[in-house]
Amino acid sequence: METVFRLESPRVVAGVARIVRDVGIAEELAQDALVAALERWPRDGVPDNPGAWLMATARHRAVDLIRRREAYARKLAEIGRDLTTTAAPQEPADPDDIDDDLLRLVFTTCHPVLSAEARTALTLRLLGGLSTAEIARAYLVPEPTIAQRIVRAKRTLAKKNVAFEVPCGPGREARLGSVLDVIYLIFNEGYAATTGDDLLRPGLCEDALRLARVLTGLMPKEPEVHALTSLLEFQASRTAARTGPDGEPVLLKDQNRRRWNRMLIARGIRALDRADATATGAPGPYALQAAIAACHAHAYTYEETDWRAIATLYGLLAARAPSPVVELNRAVAVSMADGPAEGLELVDALAAEPALRDYHLLPSVRADLLARLGRTAEARAEFERAATLARNEKERELLRRRAGELPDRP
Repeated sequence: METVFRLESPRVVAGVARIVRDVGIAEELAQDALVAALERWPRDGVPDNPGAWLMATARHRAVDLIRRREAYARKLAEIGRDLTTTAAPQEPADPDDIDDDLLRLVFTTCHPVLSAEARTALTLRLLGGLSTAEIARAYLVPEPTIAQRIVRAKRTLAKKNVAFEVPCGPGREARLGSVLDVIYLIFNEGYAATTGDDLLRPGLCEDALRLARVLTGLMPKEPEVHALTSLLEFQASRTAARTGPDGEPVLLKDQNRRRWNRMLIARGIRALDRADATATGAPGPYALQAAIAACHAHAYTYEETDWRAIATLYGLLAARAPSPVVELNRAVAVSMADGPAEGLELVDALAAEPALRDYHLLPSVRADLLARLGRTAEARAEFERAATLARNEKERELLRRRAGELPDRP
């Protein structure tokens, strides 16, 4: 039940929000549909199409709500059709078709009346299906802070009567940066789940990639839109090779690159070419990340990877969009280009970063560098510390296994 709801709730919320024009009420109605499912499915059995069942139930409750409240009478008249017989929205077959409830929801939750932090938290909650705890983990901030952001964001959208739409002209451009950021974050949660028993949540990756492709048709002259699409195409191309038979993570150096999807790689290359063709200045953050992903995609073996070019690109990215996580990635690239000692020096300089205090990849990277330097006792301790910080079960298992595989002596 939890899995079905996590997969289907973004579409249910988006479909209902188009009716009630209030994302807070839409989320409540989606939750009501879940409660109804918990009551009926154990008795009647799980329907053949659980998502359609949840959508229909939530939409019927939305119609009932509108009919019960006189304040919604005008909105019902404006809709001008019999909502009770309207079919559940289908995904657009044509990338240029923007009559898409998920895309409307993204632009609504990224309205400039909200702070940047509130936009991202609310969108990850509604579209990504992430819990408050998962969002807090992704942003390395306390859970109550995220909860307050989400509640206030819903209230603000309702108070300002924000339209549920994909805006045009300057309004669209004003929200574009936030829209790109949340699509990227939704993809990342699908690509490496923050919590749970599975490393991947493919449904989130598919939704994010589809939204990015729709945006390229909607805004064909925006280089960062093409760049984000390129980045996601490249990342998605590796999905089949990132886990083993039992769902265990497979490190980049151990992946079977023949399982990388060459069609997605080709799409990524074309999208990156379009980003370069439409750019008028220095490359943006997504263009730089897409260029890094392209370096990996062009290497048919791990040994062929151009780590020096990747390190240079991470340096440019750190200057363009500085963050501790970018610096950590740069340290990895430097270690591959110039040796583990140079990389360890950069990693140790990040030890005091407050944002990385509970970030499991910091001790994980440090452990790998220590192991390459032969400092196995220190490496084992760092792998074990990383395992205690990781909240995804598959990642914990990998980190513990790597700690156990280290020899007692260098």
